[in-house]
Amino acid sequence: MHGRWPAVTRSADPHAWLRCADWPAVLRDPAALEPGIRAHLERENRRTETTLRPVDALKDDLARELRARVPDRDADVPVPDGAYAYYQRFEEGGEYPILCRVPAGGTTEEVLLDGNREAAEVNFFRIGGVRHSPDHGTLAYAADRKGSEKYEVRFLALPSRAELADRLPETQGDLAWSLDSRQLFYTVLDDQHRPWQVRRHRLGDSIESDVTVFTSPSPAVFVSVSRTESGRFIRIDCHEHADSSETYLIDASQPASEPVPVWSRREGVRYTVSDHGDQLLILTNDSGAEDFKIVQVPMNGDRTVPHNVVPHCAGVYILDMQVFEDWLVRVERVAGLPRIVVRDLRDEVEYTIDAGGEEAFNLQLVRGMEYEGSEVRYVYSSLTTPSRTFDFDLRERTAVLRKEQHIPGGHDADQYVTRRLTARSDDGVEVPISLVHRRDLVLDGRTPLLLYGYGAYGHATPASFAHTRFSLLDRGFVYAIAHVRGGTDLGYRWYLDGKLDHKENSFTDFVAAGRALVQEGYTARGRIIAHGGSAGGLLVGASLNRESELFGGVIAEVPFVDVLNTMLDATLPLTPPEWSEWGDPIRDEAARARIGSYCPYSNVSERRYPAVLATAGLTDPRVGYWEPAKWIAKLREHTTSAAPVLLWTNLEAGHGGSAGRFARLDEVALVYAFALMTADT
Repeated sequence: MHGRWPAVTRSADPHAWLRCADWPAVLRDPAALEPGIRAHLERENRRTETTLRPVDALKDDLARELRARVPDRDADVPVPDGAYAYYQRFEEGGEYPILCRVPAGGTTEEVLLDGNREAAEVNFFRIGGVRHSPDHGTLAYAADRKGSEKYEVRFLALPSRAELADRLPETQGDLAWSLDSRQLFYTVLDDQHRPWQVRRHRLGDSIESDVTVFTSPSPAVFVSVSRTESGRFIRIDCHEHADSSETYLIDASQPASEPVPVWSRREGVRYTVSDHGDQLLILTNDSGAEDFKIVQVPMNGDRTVPHNVVPHCAGVYILDMQVFEDWLVRVERVAGLPRIVVRDLRDEVEYTIDAGGEEAFNLQLVRGMEYEGSEVRYVYSSLTTPSRTFDFDLRERTAVLRKEQHIPGGHDADQYVTRRLTARSDDGVEVPISLVHRRDLVLDGRTPLLLYGYGAYGHATPASFAHTRFSLLDRGFVYAIAHVRGGTDLGYRWYLDGKLDHKENSFTDFVAAGRALVQEGYTARGRIIAHGGSAGGLLVGASLNRESELFGGVIAEVPFVDVLNTMLDATLPLTPPEWSEWGDPIRDEAARARIGSYCPYSNVSERRYPAVLATAGLTDPRVGYWEPAKWIAKLREHTTSAAPVLLWTNLEAGHGGSAGRFARLDEVALVYAFALMTADT
């Protein structure tokens, strides 16, 4: 199906046995895990439970406290779409969402899908893509029932909710309907769990007759499918991680037509496309527009000479756009903080929405508002302010508060302080830090501090609200986010300066942030708990090897810590597409040496490590469970301290942990109990 790579000679790895021989089989059926490996993971879980037993009561208190901040009953603001408005809600005691709709202008609720009933017969359940047909007569929904991120698509006839016989297994979960409401486009996973094909299914036909619409040209290129805002086109996006992309369009009224490329793929050029009348609007970094620009090309005709709609402006990073019939709405990030800018496409007049703001905050657009309408929906939050959902009238320039996140028991934002600081990294670059603490906290230079970071793939870490953090803040912690290079927190250059040859900057930035917080009197050396997940686990693991005495503890959730071995294995689903992020150590010796210089697992050495807790998911398709398992085993062998080094594996979930809204909080309680125990030692 795809090309092969040259054989690679690896160094002996005494913990390699922890990786199962047939990992794809475990993703399909967790019972396929070798008994010896399962026994090891179960022993590690028991060890973690025993070590944390002195804080069992605290963990239970935390779990109750976290649950008490979640409303028993909650509902999203309905999203209008013609004859109906769609939304999801939670009922009292329910772990999973219930999908509903009401008639436009009406109040009579119609339940479409009850996630709690769907989850009753399985150990894991997560809803993926959900799309109602344009005629509102069929609901297609994708669900993962094993935690492996393999979604099966099922169909319900509406309003009866009778399940149709059609089922589409092993999909990525993204869905797009043709305008005739009879055909569904979906993305298929290959045998290595890569989204590699878009297929078209006609309701009532067997899956064997589904048409392959598009196939990825390379295992490094992932594909996805959606509809444009107008609904006129099926959009197939092909992307090689954050490096380059290509988009194809299919007329949704002619679903059997061939996909047409907008621009051919070019190395380093990324773009996303929306249609507008007889034109296409493209958000792109083409022609040196490092922080992106928005251009316009004809739907039909020469697309090689685009017209600038929003020219490139260095330092103003355009991270999203949403197109309406008369309006273009974009989200920009300037000096690390977001703003929403509106452009009237009829007269090209622009204005910025006054969304308010604190020293650190987050803004995001909500997708799905009606293309022909004049309302955009956005959400504001900060480290201290719960989410507030607004509908903004683009004509009248007025905002209506539609929902404010409710915290049962109350939440007084004035009791907390949000600050924005900077730390000078080793090369002189100023790294932003967002932090929050109680206003009455006495900063005596010994305060425990949880320092979070991610710094990869161009993903920024927003200063948004999370009710869970207040269980630490109210117990005397400072919470801080280090906006290290590798994300796009300060623009696309911030990302480029934290990948490939420049990856070291992510780690020096994180350590610099910790040092600066000590110097500013927020905490002390040895009182910082480093926290990161996935690629953020790589960040904290590499930082730990560089300056272990700075940290009093490390929490690494599903951490990407065996980078070198993973990047040397082209059979793993995320390896080929991630060579553009880390380098290709199979073909490039320099890349191999560079990755080897910072890989957390490869660089564990005899030293005094602080307390460490790593988590894993058995059916995680992104970070194999064996990575944290191997890392913990090696750390425990080499540490010269008596601090606990622990592994906890969820044997019934994957990368995102438990899917239920309350079950996930039990995992947070475990992590926070570890942090509080570590801070008290």
